[in-house]
Amino acid sequence: MLYYLSLLKTDVSFLNIFGYITFRTGAAIFTAFFLTLLMGPRVIAKLRSYKVQQIEREYGPASHLSKSGTPTMGGILIFISLLVSVLLWAQLSSGYIWLLIFTTVMLGFAGVLDDYTKLVKKNPEGMKSSVKLIIQLVTAFVVVAYLAINPPNPEYAMAVTVPYMSKMFINLSVFYFAFSMLVIVGSSNATNLTDGLDGLASGCMVFAAATYGIFAYVAGNIQFADYLKIAYVPGAGEICVFMGALIGACLGFLWFNAYPAQVFMGDTSSLFLGGVIGTAALCVKQELLLPIAGGIFVMETVSVMLQMGYFKLTHGKRLFKMAPIHHHFELCGVPEPKVIVRFWVVGVILMLLALASLKIR
Repeated sequence: MLYYLSLLKTDVSFLNIFGYITFRTGAAIFTAFFLTLLMGPRVIAKLRSYKVQQIEREYGPASHLSKSGTPTMGGILIFISLLVSVLLWAQLSSGYIWLLIFTTVMLGFAGVLDDYTKLVKKNPEGMKSSVKLIIQLVTAFVVVAYLAINPPNPEYAMAVTVPYMSKMFINLSVFYFAFSMLVIVGSSNATNLTDGLDGLASGCMVFAAATYGIFAYVAGNIQFADYLKIAYVPGAGEICVFMGALIGACLGFLWFNAYPAQVFMGDTSSLFLGGVIGTAALCVKQELLLPIAGGIFVMETVSVMLQMGYFKLTHGKRLFKMAPIHHHFELCGVPEPKVIVRFWVVGVILMLLALASLKIR
């Protein structure tokens, strides 16, 4: 919204600053961060008064029983501060911004329904997995349909970029649509699985969002895109503003979610956070970079898949002490704070590896 003040730059030269993506991205970070800090204590108190609290479950390390009673659904903080910051600082004529907002609202709605069923209706299983999947698939279908009609780069509409290679693309033809939907749904569920330790998902999301924010900025600048030999995506720079707001919201939430957590995000935000990153990856034509930039989320998902597969093949034996893998390390005797920080360290390294692809081509 404030972007449009730059249109008055001929009358007031200072207002030109509102047209710069870098300025608006920084402003979006600080707006979302401080808005989350401002709302946090009141929202947490309200959730506690409504008894929207973490409940004991039959699964999970025994050490987590002490967390019973901690308010959850705190992801509403990320949701509100993210959208307010984006609406304030993004160029609202951008189709990419509305696509990301759509993903946020739809998957946020699915998360709220799931948390409401678990915490208010006292059903530990949450809403039916089929209902959640349907909402995710509908969201992914709409996003993919929009990008099919308005491809980020028409020259590579149904192709994926090969990281670390100079303008090398793999044409998936009609299979690209199914692949794109898998990216969004898979990213959404992967983030949801990672949300199991205090600050783990929100911290790792900061690194993934920063990666795609940088890629969006360079992909949206024709000079940078040509120099770095990546696909040019007109208008992608606005995605950088959205990623900035996401970073600020997650950092603000981390203020309250860091160990020992005062509040948990719940499915309310974990579902849409992953979906937004997957959507951003499609928009900037860096789909295959997602397993690197979001490597922590991939690792968590793969650990669950391996555990389930191994359990079935061996008739009850376990590959890990518990899945997702962060619980395995806990049961191996590694304190929860150390597991979290080590995962963050790996997340930073993966972010740097992903960004290195800009020059290694």
